[in-house]
Amino acid sequence: MPFDVLQFVYLVVAVVAIAAFVAVSALLLVYLERKVAGHIQRRPGPFEVGPHGILQTMADALKLIGKQPFKPDGADSILFWLAPVLAFAPALPLLLPIPFGPLLTGLEVNLGLILILAFSGINVLALCMAGWGSNNKWALLGAARSVAQSVGYEIPLLMSVLAVAFMTGTLNLSQIVADQGPWPWHWNMFTQPLAFFIYFTCAVAETNRAPFDLPEAESELTAGFHTEYSGMGFGLFFLAEYTNMIVVCSVATALFLGGWQAPLLPGFWWFLIKMYLLLLTIMWFRWTYPRLRFDQLLNLNWKWLLPLSLVNLLGTALLMKVF
Repeated sequence: MPFDVLQFVYLVVAVVAIAAFVAVSALLLVYLERKVAGHIQRRPGPFEVGPHGILQTMADALKLIGKQPFKPDGADSILFWLAPVLAFAPALPLLLPIPFGPLLTGLEVNLGLILILAFSGINVLALCMAGWGSNNKWALLGAARSVAQSVGYEIPLLMSVLAVAFMTGTLNLSQIVADQGPWPWHWNMFTQPLAFFIYFTCAVAETNRAPFDLPEAESELTAGFHTEYSGMGFGLFFLAEYTNMIVVCSVATALFLGGWQAPLLPGFWWFLIKMYLLLLTIMWFRWTYPRLRFDQLLNLNWKWLLPLSLVNLLGTALLMKVF
């Protein structure tokens, strides 16, 4: 069998495996989110469907599938129905270059970081289409907020990633993981602590999670950009949000936490442990910190994160040149 056919078969298997991983992780994360919220707010969370409420997420998914989708009067049909599909579609390509283990990389490419940064921008277009196509003022305001927020926070996030790329001399995630080694003091989180802080803060903002959830602020905009969506239209936006959380935490694990490298356990399990610890941190942020005002959100980016990321990038470049 020719090599290109083998490579195509491997890629198809990788996409199917990633799709299954995303589906199972989304079900688990929704359950974890509710339990984290319940314990932080001193209430049990879902407790009725299944033992300890473990089947509640499955019941909610079946409810969304069974609901009839509808389009509001005056909405743009093409934009309205294309937006949720476009929100979730980039999720699988985003996970392909990520090394989940020593031999568990869906697509081994030298420019893996560039691929991830390029495809991640499509989600902003989907939110904009959803807001504009819904013919709803609250959805339009949410879309406008999303564009301003994403454009702003992408810049320091990119510069924090570039600082790691400068230090390692590669854009290949597998090579970045290999260069860090199994011991924590060699991880980029300790050699680039400021880049890690900036990346993680911007990642929370890019995924529209609290306290940066201005595009869908329920107390201000009803539900923001997805106000008019029901059934699986809303379900796809919901699934895309959790998938993007998985993506940013997976990239953070590979860039800053040594990826799959660590002693004792097999690499894949270490990658999952690190990734889920970051996901739990994002959930903890949501149920602990109040939502920022929009001016505070923009000031945090343009007055603090952007200058700090620029100083960190220039400092890294200078040190690499000198030493």
